Amino acid sequence: MEKDAKIYVAGHRGLVGSAIVRKLKEKGYTNIVTRTHQELDLTDQKATREFFEKERPEYVFLAAAKVGGILANNTYKADFIYQNIMIAANVIEASYRYGVKKLLNLGSSCIYPKYAPQPMKEEYLLTGALEPTNEPYAIAKISAIKLCRYFNEQYGTNFISVMPTNLYGPNDNFNLETSHVLPALLRKFHLGKLLMAGDYKGILKDIRKYPLGFGLDKEIDEHDYTTIDRALEKVGITRNTIKVWGTGEVYREFLHVDDLADACVYLMEKYDYKDIGEFVNVGTEEDVKIKDLVYMIKEIVGYEGDVEWDTSKPDGTPRKLLDVSRLRELGWKHRLSLQDGIIQLYNCYVLQLS
Repeated sequence: MEKDAKIYVAGHRGLVGSAIVRKLKEKGYTNIVTRTHQELDLTDQKATREFFEKERPEYVFLAAAKVGGILANNTYKADFIYQNIMIAANVIEASYRYGVKKLLNLGSSCIYPKYAPQPMKEEYLLTGALEPTNEPYAIAKISAIKLCRYFNEQYGTNFISVMPTNLYGPNDNFNLETSHVLPALLRKFHLGKLLMAGDYKGILKDIRKYPLGFGLDKEIDEHDYTTIDRALEKVGITRNTIKVWGTGEVYREFLHVDDLADACVYLMEKYDYKDIGEFVNVGTEEDVKIKDLVYMIKEIVGYEGDVEWDTSKPDGTPRKLLDVSRLRELGWKHRLSLQDGIIQLYNCYVLQLS
């Protein structure tokens, strides 16, 4: 990519898109095009085509998506499959139609079968049944991979796909109803720490910055702290205990989003579809038991209460570790350890509340 090439980052305000924009600017790219959802609804094919026709981007990072954790995926199934299929189909088709030189499509490790052999190689795609709780999202992401592949095969486009593992970092989603496991845990322990200290002003600052979700924010009266106690209890936070979903016995792999952004820009600069194949995994090839993650975050935040495991709630897939040997062969490796990344994220979280 030339430094002055027109680059469209779809989903630039999200976790991944904002990290890609930061990385591009850091590397000296000067012509980055963005649109908010209010300015451009990518589920609208006509609007998407009009945008591409007018702007004519040369390179596209497709990071726009409707995302969430187990609860959101399992609750809004139709929304997740419909919106993500429409976004991918419209952006990929418009990129072909208006001559984009290269597109990078962001997927997710949930595309793999629930009981895929570990670590998961790219060729395990579609070899078994998906995890039911995020099947709608996974099917949409698989469709995007196949769209890129078949446009490449039929029309000679240069569309590549990357499948990142579980992500975290700046601009993460901390809404407890829709967030992924790591930011949800970090926030719950932070709120629990404040509650143990009786720091209701700090709790109110947090809630003003990030909604709790579940409609609980409407129940809070800032002048009546008992309403705060009740709302926090409904999301598993009491004065001496934090309730965590599941058994804690499943394993997850986590990648800092700045490492993912570095990998994405690296691949866009150096490799084409013919070099990468249908898609390539991006991860650390190191996973952690959720129970160990919980106690790591508890220690980093400095929460001194107890942890209670709600085993009535689902664990999700038993293990999701990516095989990243293909990416290693292409010359890229992650830099940030999980503990250092969580410390960095927590410091950033606290700073935003000050």
